[in-house]
Amino acid sequence: MDLPSPSGTPIKSHAHVGVPKQTDYEGKFIVLSTVAPETDADELYQYTHGSRNKEQIWTYMGYGPFDDVCSMRRWLKGRAESGDPLSFTVYHRDLKRRVGMVSFLNIVPDMRRLELGHIWYAVDAQRSRVNTEAIYLMLCEAFDNLKYRRVEWKCDSLNKRSRLAALRLGFRFEGIFRQHMIVKGRNRDTAWYSLLDNEWPDVKKNMELWLYQNPNQQLSLTELNSSNS
Repeated sequence: MDLPSPSGTPIKSHAHVGVPKQTDYEGKFIVLSTVAPETDADELYQYTHGSRNKEQIWTYMGYGPFDDVCSMRRWLKGRAESGDPLSFTVYHRDLKRRVGMVSFLNIVPDMRRLELGHIWYAVDAQRSRVNTEAIYLMLCEAFDNLKYRRVEWKCDSLNKRSRLAALRLGFRFEGIFRQHMIVKGRNRDTAWYSLLDNEWPDVKKNMELWLYQNPNQQLSLTELNSSNS
């Protein structure tokens, strides 16, 4: 007698699964704001163009650096009109200016999954609390508010900084998609990472500890999240 084929765990349905909002997400150190090309372009262009050091942030992006501020403003208009990717500028409260961008993308509410991507920051905002709080705010929206099951992080497999950031933030490595894309005329193998809803409570606790109860950053978020693995 044939045994029944195995099947997945039943999932409780959510009648009203939404998508991330076009609104401001406010943190202690940063604010995520919907894209406003006319006011955002000058500031973002100034701090991400003009030297090799500034422009290295575009190495693994599918766009940039831009020829001039007008070109960047036109690109930002496309971002402002898009619902997926749904993009936000990152405003740094202490510096009192915009320092980068983040996006929700590949949003699939029926499957309760989405991706965080198109993440870039001016050099002087890197290696700070900026990215951690930006991702924290986005994960709160995805898991706490929208009740999504899975959040993805994908990057060029050669992008060591992004890969380390994914692990530091609590995402788990899933593998490499070989010859996944052609970006700026070059091959891209893509590294995939994910964070699941049942993993989020521990990651959230660690993020809050590192962000808000760790004034001298004596604790390592990487070590905190590694203990959950």
